[in-house]
Amino acid sequence: MTESAGLAVGDTVPDFDGELVFPTGNSEQVPLSDLLTDGPVLLNFYTADFSPDCVNEWCEFRDFEWFTSSGDVQVVGVSKSGASLHRRFIDYLDLGFPLYTDPDLAIAEAFGVRYRAFKFSARARRSTFLVDEDRTVRYKWVSDHWLDPSRDTPPVGEIHEAVRAELDDQQETFGFS
Repeated sequence: MTESAGLAVGDTVPDFDGELVFPTGNSEQVPLSDLLTDGPVLLNFYTADFSPDCVNEWCEFRDFEWFTSSGDVQVVGVSKSGASLHRRFIDYLDLGFPLYTDPDLAIAEAFGVRYRAFKFSARARRSTFLVDEDRTVRYKWVSDHWLDPSRDTPPVGEIHEAVRAELDDQQETFGFS
């Protein structure tokens, strides 16, 4: 994978509207711009609910206390899984993060992380984007696994440090209000 995969730091993120499944089990159509009124959003693209690598990824975010302790920066997942599967995934892992459904991968396409695995199956590259209130990408991590870019797991500690640096250590915690 090349460094050009995905939106670049400094790019403006297109506003999108998608079905967002909340940890309560409720879901509704929510534009990204609505989430950004509460502060920066850390969008995490992943392949599908219940795949082993995705379970590991979300357990790392859940178990890294800094990501779950406040509402200063919202952690939000995006995958092609549907709302009912998202509900089961949230319950199974006891996640405190909402998850967007992206069945046609339009959100992944808007972020430049849609691809075909082995030129066959469309999916999103495992990736993470910090988006500020002006819809500007402030940080990104995109998988560069040599065989399948949906296989890497985001380096949670590295993301934590990068986000703190981007926010000038003024916002100390992550979570969803």
